[in-house]
Amino acid sequence: MKAAERRVWFAAPLVLLALAILLGLGTWQVKRLYWKEALIADIEERLNAGPVALSDMEAMAKSGGDIEYRRVRLSGTFDHARERHFFATHQGRTGYYIYTPLTLADGRILFVNRGFVPFEMKEQAKRPDGQVAGEVRITGLARAPLAAKPSSLLPDNDIAKNIFYWKDLAVMASSTDIPSDRLVHLFVDADNTPNPGGWPQGGVTLIDLPNNHLQYAITWYGLAAALVIVAGFAYFRNGKAQGD
Repeated sequence: MKAAERRVWFAAPLVLLALAILLGLGTWQVKRLYWKEALIADIEERLNAGPVALSDMEAMAKSGGDIEYRRVRLSGTFDHARERHFFATHQGRTGYYIYTPLTLADGRILFVNRGFVPFEMKEQAKRPDGQVAGEVRITGLARAPLAAKPSSLLPDNDIAKNIFYWKDLAVMASSTDIPSDRLVHLFVDADNTPNPGGWPQGGVTLIDLPNNHLQYAITWYGLAAALVIVAGFAYFRNGKAQGD
């Protein structure tokens, strides 16, 4: 067997392996594309559906259902003295989301993300009109609590300064002396209904679901096609050289 033929037989399995990997990656991205499109459609349906009672949302969560981004309505009284501050950016500004305990008619307590305030308005004295008294009615999006810190890169929550970097519901409650047996185990992000004085600014739920899977699939399939062309060209050139 000539040296050129040995190179062909040696390279062929490597080319086939690389081709299989590229085709597999492309197919995986197509599957991810279908999954992401279905997820986006599902969230759009949730956002456009009418709000349901808090009791219905709790029942869904208890049964293992996915409550994320489902519209919910509730009423109660804010306990502004116990608000928690979650570090955030909104529309290019740095500041905080204001999580305020809402006492329900049955005495239980739920943390409501009332919205964003700029960094310089962290203290309540800077936004007195927003400290609404009496019963309020809230419509917003249900959000499930996190089981743990989502990333080791996030700083630890600074309880002493009342600055949270991730939504640790248990600590948010314990740091305000809210008994666990009175705590509702979900959050609600308030909608963009204006608050007195303009702050906090509601409707801050970030739903960012980039869908680049089609682009990725085309890239992998394109690389597979390029590999076939290059390998084919090399094979025929090698055959021609042997013929000469």
